[in-house]
Amino acid sequence: MANKKRLGILFGGRSAEHEISIQSARNIIAAADPEKYEVVPIAITKQGRWCVGAFPPEPNGHGAIDSIPVGAVEVIPSACPDGMGLLVPLASQNATTFPGALDVVFPVLHGTYGEDGTVQGLLELAEIPYVGSGVLGSAVGMDKVVMKRLFQQAKLPVVPYVATSRRDIQVRLDELCKEIEAEFRYPVFVKPANMGSSVGVSKASNRDELVDALQLAGDFDLKILVERGMDAREIECSVLGNEDPISSIPGEIVPGNEFYDYAAKYLDDNSQLLIPAPLKPAQTERAQKLAVEAFKSLDCAGMARVDFFLEKKTGKFYVNEINTIPGFTRISMYPQLWAASGLSCSKLIDRLVELAIKRHREKARTRYSLNPQPRTNDSSH
Repeated sequence: MANKKRLGILFGGRSAEHEISIQSARNIIAAADPEKYEVVPIAITKQGRWCVGAFPPEPNGHGAIDSIPVGAVEVIPSACPDGMGLLVPLASQNATTFPGALDVVFPVLHGTYGEDGTVQGLLELAEIPYVGSGVLGSAVGMDKVVMKRLFQQAKLPVVPYVATSRRDIQVRLDELCKEIEAEFRYPVFVKPANMGSSVGVSKASNRDELVDALQLAGDFDLKILVERGMDAREIECSVLGNEDPISSIPGEIVPGNEFYDYAAKYLDDNSQLLIPAPLKPAQTERAQKLAVEAFKSLDCAGMARVDFFLEKKTGKFYVNEINTIPGFTRISMYPQLWAASGLSCSKLIDRLVELAIKRHREKARTRYSLNPQPRTNDSSH
């Protein structure tokens, strides 16, 4: 096909979710239609160095990119919108195989320095279409404290919580524990505000466990979230779209561990994914409606996975969180839910690329000058 799109798959990164990003990238590369795309793997090492030509390592739960692989071209990301593309090879590098400008970028950077709006800002400056939410949606979708406040503003049900900080843990730990105990009965869940894949998340059932959980979460972020524990089912919906998003059928996670932690998500095969989730029709409709509302409330675009708790005692849904760059591993819910809803992983990638280009074209119509510009009715823009 003469008009293949040059699709950059951006993976790895400086996040604690580096290894999961590698697994996601492998699956996306394998599913991308070679008749439609010239795939360009773009790796970011653990230290933050960029390179092209490095295929994601084999997934083993521990594989990481710690240095520039042999045969790869080290590059510097450029924010200059000069039509030359995002990547500039180092002068000392042999760039004979350098791919040139990219048509669209698919960031698969889970967690900090990738899912939090930082890379999205770079791509905006470089004026390159990219899959997923913009700077705002990515940033607030990453920060669980701000996210919950916006959900509350949109009148969406959230689990009762207390927000605190690393500084509070360091200077007033005993007082903080008393405040949490006055607010909630044990157990509680303690989470870093800006982290995904359940990294740094702990369940605390007494004071000693609470202290350990707060200190662990504080290792991963400046802001900490403490939530009331509840006996609940874990329901997830995948959302797809820009201005008019739609939700997949819901799925349910039955954790193999005490809760759906990092190991249960990516390293063990003990958890069960029930697709579709065994819900009543009214519950399915409620989950899908809440998923779309949550997506819109954070100004998301392209894709997101919305996670819920369905309290067993009351039958009430609570919006837990949104993931703006959901996992694409072999056991990830986001692509599996769309596959069960009739959209294969290959077609899902096609749709995400289309949405990225459409959003980029729409943004290009925005005026950044006071001088009048001729209007166009071209629907392709």
